[in-house]
Amino acid sequence: MKPAAPRTFPAAALAALLVVAAIVAYSGSFGGPFVFDDLDSIVANPTIRHLWPPSSVLAPPFSSGQTVGGRPVLNLSFAFNYALGGLRVEGYHAVNLLIHLLAGLVLLGIARRTFQRLGGAAAARAEWLGFAVALLWTLHPLQTESVTYVVQRAESLMGLFYLLTLYCFIRSADRAAPARGWAGLSILCCLLGMGTKEVMGSAPLVVLLYDRTFLSGTFGAAWRRHRGTYLGLGATWAALAACIFSAHGRGGTVGGEVPVAWSAYALTQGPAIVRYLGLAFWPHPLVFDYGAEWVGFRAAAPSLAFIFFLMAATLAGLKGRTAGGFLGAMFFAVLAPTSLVPGIRQTLAEHRMYLALAPLLGFVVGGIGLWPGWARRSTARLGGGALLVAAGLCLWLTLGRNQVYRSDLSLWSDTVNRRPGNPYAHNDLANALKSAGRTAEATRQFEEALALKADFAEAENNLGNILWEQGRRPEAIARYQRALEFRPHYPEAENNLGVAATALGHPEDAVAYFNRALDINPGYLDARYNLAVALAAAGRLPEAIVADQAVLEAQPAFAEARLNLGIALARSGHAGAAIIQFREVIRQRPGYAEAYYDEGNALALAGRLGEAVSAYEAALRLRPDYEEARVHRERVQAMLAGGGPAP
Repeated sequence: MKPAAPRTFPAAALAALLVVAAIVAYSGSFGGPFVFDDLDSIVANPTIRHLWPPSSVLAPPFSSGQTVGGRPVLNLSFAFNYALGGLRVEGYHAVNLLIHLLAGLVLLGIARRTFQRLGGAAAARAEWLGFAVALLWTLHPLQTESVTYVVQRAESLMGLFYLLTLYCFIRSADRAAPARGWAGLSILCCLLGMGTKEVMGSAPLVVLLYDRTFLSGTFGAAWRRHRGTYLGLGATWAALAACIFSAHGRGGTVGGEVPVAWSAYALTQGPAIVRYLGLAFWPHPLVFDYGAEWVGFRAAAPSLAFIFFLMAATLAGLKGRTAGGFLGAMFFAVLAPTSLVPGIRQTLAEHRMYLALAPLLGFVVGGIGLWPGWARRSTARLGGGALLVAAGLCLWLTLGRNQVYRSDLSLWSDTVNRRPGNPYAHNDLANALKSAGRTAEATRQFEEALALKADFAEAENNLGNILWEQGRRPEAIARYQRALEFRPHYPEAENNLGVAATALGHPEDAVAYFNRALDINPGYLDARYNLAVALAAAGRLPEAIVADQAVLEAQPAFAEARLNLGIALARSGHAGAAIIQFREVIRQRPGYAEAYYDEGNALALAGRLGEAVSAYEAALRLRPDYEEARVHRERVQAMLAGGGPAP
C-alpha cells in the first residue's frame, strides 16, 4: 500500500487555528470575579498601585495569602494591569489568556522543531505532531486553574518564560555558529522566569538535557558549543536565590519553617503525581482546592513504587539519549520544587501541572503519531479524526469548567461538593455565603470547618465577625482571641480586636492591636486606616494624620480615610487643608452626605459661613433625616443673622 504523504499546511494557519480554539474555550472566563488569593495579592496589594518607583513594585508583600511574595516579575505584571484598568477584572483575565496563548504558540514551535530533529517519519509529520501537542495542551481543562484563576498567572507566566528559554536556545543552535541574539534572549527569559515563580529553577538543567539529547550528543560537546549560554543561564540562579530569600517562606506556609516533616510531605507526593497523571488522561473531577491530604506509608507505597518505576525508566532513557528520557526528565524537573519543598496548605494542586503537561502530551502524541500504522492513508485519516475528537472534548470540558469560576459561591460550592472533608473549602464557602447575605448558612459552614479542623484560626476569626455583626460582642472577642491562640501572628485577628477595643471606648488598647497587625503585615491598609481612627479617638491627632496620609498614599480613592484626614486636620486647627480634603472626597463620591457635612463644619471654622450653609444644605438634600446637618445649618444661619453660638 502506498504510504500517506503528509498534507502540508501553512504554519501561520495552524497557529491561527490554535489561537481561535483557545479564545473559544476561554470565552466564558472574563466575567469571573477575583477569588481567594486574588484578594490579597491583587485587590489589597498596595505595591501594584504605582509603576514608579520600581523598587516598590519589585518588592511585593509576602504574607500567607499573597502569592506575589518573592515574585517581583509577577507583581510587576499585575501593576501593569492596574495601570491600564485599575481593578477591572476583565483586563486581568485578558492578560492571563494572552499569556496562555503565547505559551501555546511557543510550545508549537518547540514541538515542531523537536520532531524535525528526530528525522524520518517524525520529521515528515513534525508539523501535525507539533500542532497536536500544542492544541491539546492549550485546550486541556487541567489548565483552567492556571488561566482562569487570576493569581495563578504565577504558573502560566512562569510557564511562558520557561518555554521561551528553551525555544530561544533551540533557535540559537539552528546555525553552525550560534546566534548570540537568540542566546541572549534565552538568558533574559530565564531571568524573568526566576522572578516569576520558583519552579523556573530547573530550566537551565532542562536546556542542558535538551542540548545533549537532540543537538550536541554529549554533555561535553554541549558545554564546548554553548559554554557562554550555560554560564548566563546558571547566573540566573542567583536571582532566584534572592527572590526565595525575600519571600520569607511565603508567610510560613512553605519551606523549612513549616511544622511538617519532609518525610511526611514526601509521602503525599506519590499519590499527588499519580493523581496528576490520571487527570491528564481523564480530567474529572477537577477540584479548585484539595487542601492538605496526609497519608501514611502503607497508603502511599503503591503510588511511590509506580513513581520510582517511572523515574527508573526516565534514567534509562536519558542514558540512551532518547526523546522519552528527556520528556520524562522535564516532567519530573518541573514538578520537583513543589514535590520536594514541604508545604502545609496544599499537598496537591492542579496548577502545578500547567507546564508538566507539555512533556507528557509530547510523549503520548509522539508515541501514537509515530506508530508505523499511520503510514497508511486510512489510519492517517483516523488519527486526524481522533485529534479533532480529543481537541473538541477538551474544548467542551474547558468551557464547562470556566462556568464554575463565574462566582465565589459557585466555585466554593463545587469545591465543597467534591472535597467535603476540606475545612478550607468550607471556610471559603462560608465567606461567599456571608457576602451573599446568607448568614445562617455561612455560620453552619464555619462551624463545619471547625469540626474538621479544631485549631482553624481563620474560621474562628470569620465566625467572630458574624457574631460581632449580630451584636454578640463578648462571644466575638472570644473567637478573635482563640484565633490568635491557634495562629499567634495573625494580622486579621489583631485588627478585629482593635476594632472591638475602639468600639468599646479603649482607643489606646486598639492602637496596640493595630500596630501588632501592621508589624506582621505592613501593607495591611484596613489596619492602618483603623489605626488612624483609634489615634484620633485617643486625641493623638498628629499621628492620626500621618496614618491617614499613609493610607491615601497607597490608595488615593479611599474616601473614608480622606474624610478622617480632613476631620483630624480641622480638629488640629488646619481648616483650609481640611476643606481641600473634603472637596476631594466629594469629587470622588458626589453622594457622600457626611463629606458635605464635615466640609460645612470646616468652612464654619474658617469663618466662611455662607459657604458652610450651602454645604449643610447639600448634605440635607442627600439625607433629609441628617439631624446633625440640620442643627449646624440653623446655628450658622443664626450667626449670619447676628446671633447664636458657633457650631
